[in-house]
Amino acid sequence: MEISKLVFSPIEVNTYILSDKEGKCAVIDCGCYDEAEFEELDYLIRHRNLEPVLLLNTHCHLDHIFGNRMFLKKYNLGSWYHADEELNIKSAEKHAMFFGLSIETPPEPAGYLSDNQLISFGSEKLLALHVPGHAPGSLAFYGEKDGVVFTGDALFRRSIGRSDIPGGNHETLIESIKEKLFTLPPGTIVYPGHGEATTIENEINNNPYFK
Repeated sequence: MEISKLVFSPIEVNTYILSDKEGKCAVIDCGCYDEAEFEELDYLIRHRNLEPVLLLNTHCHLDHIFGNRMFLKKYNLGSWYHADEELNIKSAEKHAMFFGLSIETPPEPAGYLSDNQLISFGSEKLLALHVPGHAPGSLAFYGEKDGVVFTGDALFRRSIGRSDIPGGNHETLIESIKEKLFTLPPGTIVYPGHGEATTIENEINNNPYFK
């Protein structure tokens, strides 16, 4: 699996572009805030001759879904996310106003994902892991063959996601990380929703929230 990262919006969300050897492509958290940012994503896809076949959301806080409507319009692909994120979808416009930003009403999903659901794009596979605590329907996407996990805002390099927001719960988040993420192989590379990559081993040993 080839992995690229672009950083979008004033909230600096990581958008990941995953592709198999034939160029089939999945995008995780399309955070493009405007048409100019979406053009940057589209240029990367066109420049590498990729074919988008899947759009995934780790969760549906507004910074992770800014580009969903543009992605649907360009590629005719709706997003897949956990059903427990519907409240965040419905409140996205109100949350955007709080940050002094704007977002159109997010489009309907292509479908919903559940815990331990296997997702395929081209010859690649990801396993959806339900990791609530930052958001009720937070998902991580684990690629066992490549030893990678995309954690959204659940786990960061030496930090964790906020839980002091609607739908958040600190104890639930800690339990999710311990049970679903820290049980992955230690060398698994963690690609978070913000900031730089890390590994499961680094976070077990160095993350201050688990001391």
